[in-house]
Amino acid sequence: MRTRRHALVFLLAAGLVPATAVAQSSAWVDRVTEKWNAAGAAIPAPPASHELKAALVQRCASIVVTEGAAAALLAQAGWTPFLHLDRRIARDDVDVVGGMAAATPDCQPAMFNLFVFLGGRFAGTLAPSPMSLARDGVAGAVRLAGTDSITAEFARYGPADSECCPSSVVRVTYRINRGTPAPVLEAVEMRRVR
Repeated sequence: MRTRRHALVFLLAAGLVPATAVAQSSAWVDRVTEKWNAAGAAIPAPPASHELKAALVQRCASIVVTEGAAAALLAQAGWTPFLHLDRRIARDDVDVVGGMAAATPDCQPAMFNLFVFLGGRFAGTLAPSPMSLARDGVAGAVRLAGTDSITAEFARYGPADSECCPSSVVRVTYRINRGTPAPVLEAVEMRRVR
């Protein structure tokens, strides 16, 4: 059975994912008060992938989300919508949907981000740039902690860590600001939980 890191190496070697697309910086997790979401901003474009979106959708049809306004908006922006950790994350008018640009051979999202929508309007992403499997700063559990609060856990890998076992995990708390002309997601706190 292939591991996630081996699957990512396979994608790089096969030319399905450009090396520049997986060179993500996770330093933002240590400075969560930096702003990367802006009220009224467009959904960011996905990074380049050598696999055509139609081929990705067909190959990974079992995990692709096709229903709902958020999924439709992500698809229009060029992303392939999916359920993060195989579950729908929604409550009231808040919806968190994954968008991937590439996937491993077994359809694990390999280049992705998590997008927050409020009443069908884009409010922001949980990370400032796309994440990659088994890399520092990749998202794990995401929870709607209240009407306007979201928490997400991110793996923190050290140089000697194996892909199964990051040295630590941090929890980032976000607030949805409804008071602007358009909703905007803001990271407000980071706490090490392991």
